[in-house]
Amino acid sequence: MTNPEIPEAEVYSVVGEEGFRRLVAAFYQRVPDDDLLGPMYPPDDLDGAEWRLREFLVFRFGGPPRYIENRGHPALRMRHAPFPLTPAARDRWVELMDAALAEADLDSRATAVLRSFFEKTATFLVNRPAD
Repeated sequence: MTNPEIPEAEVYSVVGEEGFRRLVAAFYQRVPDDDLLGPMYPPDDLDGAEWRLREFLVFRFGGPPRYIENRGHPALRMRHAPFPLTPAARDRWVELMDAALAEADLDSRATAVLRSFFEKTATFLVNRPAD
């Protein structure tokens, strides 16, 4: 029997704070040593970057609106415009997030929804041509 997909707005109720914490922590453990993505993240703001991503995902997937209360509208394209997001950077980000999803060991239905969202959003944020 296959698990039916859950609506995006219900992912938080399945994953919870702890699931999003595990996922984002697993992702950011991989970032500093990555030759492509690491340089895009100021080393003195990794904790801030981790907080922003976690709170954005919590909000986006049906949890408390702390991100909006603290940062306002996500404005993802504007916030990512300064970074050279090439197709290669997109692919690497998705690769690291896929590894983080595997490590976080979330409910498979939530993982499917999150993976789809990450792939589409990463593609949407590409703002530079291929190298």
